[in-house]
Amino acid sequence: MDKPINILGFAGSLRKGSYNKALLRAATELVPKDATLEIFDLEGIPPFNQDLEPSMPDKVKEFKREIKLADAILIVTPEHNYSIPGVLKNAIDWASRPYGDNSFEGKPAAVMSASPGMLGGARAQYHLRQVLVFLDMHPINRPEVFVTLANQKFDEKGILTDEKTKEFIKGLLEALTAWTKRLKLIVN
Repeated sequence: MDKPINILGFAGSLRKGSYNKALLRAATELVPKDATLEIFDLEGIPPFNQDLEPSMPDKVKEFKREIKLADAILIVTPEHNYSIPGVLKNAIDWASRPYGDNSFEGKPAAVMSASPGMLGGARAQYHLRQVLVFLDMHPINRPEVFVTLANQKFDEKGILTDEKTKEFIKGLLEALTAWTKRLKLIVN
């Protein structure tokens, strides 16, 4: 029997009531049987400072280690000012540094987002995809998961209640798992 695909997921939000954190938690219940999904919380990663690269903070070392151990990456991003939030960009900057030690290099990836607005974080996803290209990651293109009107799809405890959204997430995770297996065949 093949070893399950290990997906590392993180949300680009620190807010406890974040729809994007709730979306990531929902994904843990929708992972295919041949995969696992571990969540990493970005809380505690300090602002990026290149002067600290030689003695990286422990939280950054832990983040980089978890990325390297993962077979694939799932990023859940809010949209701030038509782009990705600073906390997410900061974490990505740390994990891709120092030059020559990019933890994301070659990793398959998937992206999803949630917003109370009508676009569901689409602009942030498109900006994030530009960053993934530079990081030399291999994002899947479809299905796209934009959770619009998120305030109507989660209950007061942050539980995803919308069945259609669950289907989209499940499809995304199935596609990421299949894509990761295909890439492993190519590399090996």
